Amino acid sequence: MEQEKLREQLQALHRELEKVECVDDTTARVLSTLRDDIRNISEKQTECPSAEDEPLMERMSDAVGHFEADHPKLSMTIKHLLDSLANMGL
Repeated sequence: MEQEKLREQLQALHRELEKVECVDDTTARVLSTLRDDIRNISEKQTECPSAEDEPLMERMSDAVGHFEADHPKLSMTIKHLLDSLANMGL
């Protein structure tokens, strides 16, 4: 059940990322990193979260702050994903 919820949240995050248009260099880097992270999480869905994923969690937390003002829905989606990952033991 948690894996299914995680997959759905990853898809929601991907959709929100695709909606972000006009971006500066910093935002472009954050978006690129988030896309890579989504792909990596999706590929590892059969595995349990591990301590190796902590930098991922930090990057996602930083992204929440980066997008909070201009892209609140994207920020909220990232927060939900972080909560799910935390519930899985990360």
